Amino acid sequence: MTNSIDHRLPAPPMKWNAWGDPALASDLSDSIKGLLVSALGLDTDAPAELAAADVELTPSRLTADDVAALDGLLGTDHVSIADGDRLYRAGGKSTPDLLRRKQAHQEAPDGVVAPGTDEEVLAVLQWCADAGVAVVPFGGGTSVVGGLDPEDGGLRAVISLDLRRFDALIDLDAESGQARLGAGVTGPAAEEMLGTQGFSIGHFPQSFKFATIGGFAAARSSGQASAGYGRFDDMVTALTVVTPQSIARFGVAPKSAAGPDLRQLFVGSEGTLGVITDVTVRVHKVPETTLHEAWHFPDFATGAAALRAVAQRGIGPTVMRLSDEVETGINLANPSGIGDEKAAPVPPGGVLAVTTYEGDEAAAQARKLLTADLFTSLGGQSVGAGPAEAWEHGRFNAPYLRDSLLAVGAGCETLETVTTWSNLSTLKTAVTDALTAALGESGSLALVMCHISHVYPTGASLYFTVIYKQIGEPVAQWQAAKAAANQAITSVGASITHHHAVGADHRPWLAAEIGDTGVTVLRAVKEALDPKGILNPGKLIP
Repeated sequence: MTNSIDHRLPAPPMKWNAWGDPALASDLSDSIKGLLVSALGLDTDAPAELAAADVELTPSRLTADDVAALDGLLGTDHVSIADGDRLYRAGGKSTPDLLRRKQAHQEAPDGVVAPGTDEEVLAVLQWCADAGVAVVPFGGGTSVVGGLDPEDGGLRAVISLDLRRFDALIDLDAESGQARLGAGVTGPAAEEMLGTQGFSIGHFPQSFKFATIGGFAAARSSGQASAGYGRFDDMVTALTVVTPQSIARFGVAPKSAAGPDLRQLFVGSEGTLGVITDVTVRVHKVPETTLHEAWHFPDFATGAAALRAVAQRGIGPTVMRLSDEVETGINLANPSGIGDEKAAPVPPGGVLAVTTYEGDEAAAQARKLLTADLFTSLGGQSVGAGPAEAWEHGRFNAPYLRDSLLAVGAGCETLETVTTWSNLSTLKTAVTDALTAALGESGSLALVMCHISHVYPTGASLYFTVIYKQIGEPVAQWQAAKAAANQAITSVGASITHHHAVGADHRPWLAAEIGDTGVTVLRAVKEALDPKGILNPGKLIP
């Protein structure tokens, strides 16, 4: 059956087989093509793209009675088994997800529902529990760890539960500095709605333009300004969760000694324990000013030591990140200048650090000067605001480059982890070696780049970008490399994920991190809240 790509529901804003807004997609520059030819031996002529109309989806397993029952719960305008609606919610935006979108035969959820109230979510979940149908919550569709794979968990069908109708700023408590937002509000919409009243959340992950408030909470997200504002789990003060049994709300005060913090049980739960429908978050006044400064260090170890010193002094910037020698040399901190020697932001050799400072003018200047004094004393050399401003200008654009690389047969994927400062060098070497060896075994050449993306007094997150030549079956090739990297991370005692979440991709390694007792706890909570196992099967729970 040829997919007619008909829609009954509003389509998600991202392209079905690529990242982001199709209007922002760009061709590879001559400098990047030259880099691919010289470093990886690639032919940079892109083949024709598979059209959505030529994709054959797995047939929907929902019966006419199923659709009628869901129509009765939500209304016919909010239920669909149309191929276009199913295709747009067939997965996330990892490299394996996008490689599967190039295949003529694809799996997809059996239907899509879009409830608009907590009571409607509850009704859908209760119907699914009775009918033996799995549910995958869907926000912005930005998962890069298999978190949106339409797995049925052995049930007879699976539906995508789209949260885009939960799109309101419900309440702003300006005096307390917190805002309650619907789970379907995107990052830009949240900033726009709050900005009109002088407030900001300050949460800017790379997925910011498309990801949602509910997704930030469900994935335990960390934004690029975490050095200044903290991770999203630090910001959450309350949330509403719908399980197949009930509608529950957690959080009555900023902090409490009333037992374990149940808010944090659902932050990071990835739709496996309940559907998050609204989140109350800490907000702050829109910054008066933003200052930028980039720094050159002779090597990654020296730069890392400088970042550690700033983090442990507590004087830090709002954003602080450090690219290693390979990433600095290729200029990945400025995607528009990759491979262009004229655009190189730092002296030859060494590494680049990017910092920004937000707040009122006096406070931002003071933190900038304190950081500069410390960086200089530890071997840093200021290279001005330009490279930091270039990074900020292009910080949401790297995924578009990945689409262009995949189109010419260059694999491109990212992964991240976190560990203590004392273990950082060991972790970086282990992951780099594991990726290089695994891709080498497939006959591929690979460029492995790394940067420190988030810092804490006791440790830091490492974010790896890998560009390689696709050889053989592309999904299997990357999965073997990712498995090797995951094993390396686990073997040196680091965390399997810092901010991408567990999903399906990291699930086999979670037990090694949380231990048998941790697995028992998660399974017990899952059994209590979701005894029929309908909520996002195959994700998170070992």
